[in-house]
Amino acid sequence: MFTGIITDIGTIRAIERRDDTRVEIATSYDLAGLDFGASIACSGVCLTVVDKAAPGEPGWFAADVSDETVRRTAPGQWLAGRRLNLERAMKLGDELGGHIVTGHVDGIGMIDSIAVIGGSHHLSVIAPPEIAPFVATKGSITVDGVSLTVNAVHDRSDGSTAFDLNIIPHTWGVTALGDVVLGQEVNLEIDVLARYLARMKDYVAAR
Repeated sequence: MFTGIITDIGTIRAIERRDDTRVEIATSYDLAGLDFGASIACSGVCLTVVDKAAPGEPGWFAADVSDETVRRTAPGQWLAGRRLNLERAMKLGDELGGHIVTGHVDGIGMIDSIAVIGGSHHLSVIAPPEIAPFVATKGSITVDGVSLTVNAVHDRSDGSTAFDLNIIPHTWGVTALGDVVLGQEVNLEIDVLARYLARMKDYVAAR
């Protein structure tokens, strides 16, 4: 479980193609406290640490990315040199600064516009029809692993939804959101509470 508060920006330093895709990600995390089997959200994707740098080496960890995960995440994410938003799994008693995030991608969005307004960056993101009903004004959404608040929602005739975000300078500077460009695809995870509320509504209606 995560919170969507990014604690490091990692960089994919190597990729090895095997049955799955093994990625090595450079990080500034203290690896002495990073155990094998630990979970790290990488731009919104929960991955498991399977290897890490030896003491005295520059910091990195490795994780295996299944073909299913590659298919369900933003194209271009698993490339050497790509910067990733990193967050270690939360511990009991940690401050919940963002919102509850599972590290499971619900859909792929696309950056539709980028503008600088009053020092902040204003983004418009198009969400696909399958997750459009779960995006609500002033609700939470995770974009490439970052917990954000939806400013406004604009439903579209094709069933998709465009939603607006305001990224303050601090968030823009300490996450890889500063790398996004027009047309770029991003990982989206809807608020887990919205998911369960929708399930409850469908269940009650069916009874």
